[in-house]
Amino acid sequence: MKLVVNAVAKRFRQQDKIVETLAQVHLEVKHGEFLCVVGPSGCGKSTLLNIIAGLEPMTSGEVLVQGQKIRGAGPDRLIMFQESALFPWLNVVENVEFGLRTAGVPKMQRREIALQYLRMVHLIRFQNCRVHQLSGGMKQRVALARALALNSDILLMDEPFASLDSQTRRILHDELLDIWSGTGKTIIFVTHNVEEAVFLADRVVVLSAHPGHVKKELVIDLARPRDLEQLNFRRLVTAVMRELKDEVEKTAREELESEWASQKTRILRPVNSRLGNHI
Repeated sequence: MKLVVNAVAKRFRQQDKIVETLAQVHLEVKHGEFLCVVGPSGCGKSTLLNIIAGLEPMTSGEVLVQGQKIRGAGPDRLIMFQESALFPWLNVVENVEFGLRTAGVPKMQRREIALQYLRMVHLIRFQNCRVHQLSGGMKQRVALARALALNSDILLMDEPFASLDSQTRRILHDELLDIWSGTGKTIIFVTHNVEEAVFLADRVVVLSAHPGHVKKELVIDLARPRDLEQLNFRRLVTAVMRELKDEVEKTAREELESEWASQKTRILRPVNSRLGNHI
């Protein structure tokens, strides 16, 4: 299902001034594409995802799915957040069933669907466990199964693995790619982690410092499965980092203002700092 973000801008009033979060964002996402979005803190990555999901209004512009303007949240777009947001009073399979129950799916059918997706994320034997009995990675698998169970065409993921350790994150990367290749869903994945973006994506979009707009799009023309140590992989990570570096520095300078300076080492530090002088 093709998605088009056309000249989307987001502004809001903060005390006595207007703050612009997004400025004229243009983006096209093909059906079945895995797109990763990276950018410095505060550039509007999560805001853009919420606008696409229909959870937050845009100030101007439009988002189209299959040529139709979105008017709010819809079953064709589902968002998965950094926190799993599971219900502690429900067990694992009941959490996966929750959206289906809200949608009015009959009990036996929703149980069958929930178990199907728990098998897909390798949690079938934990179906009767409570949330507090699960590790962080397992909770995110349950959240992923719950999102997949609603069978939306577009899956929006807002740094879903950011709080996990690197080993668990790698496992979930592989599982997510298996699910994506098996279901053909369109995925838009926001992350701060450039390696994660290059490992997962067909294409990486770099947003500028705020107000966020598309600075660069890089096609990740590597076969899967990808090797993090391969020269071409490192080359693409470096290319994304190069595009991101100036934007991160712009954000840091703005946040830290005149008390900070960028030294020849390219490390931002206080102008009058003597840190390390006697080492």
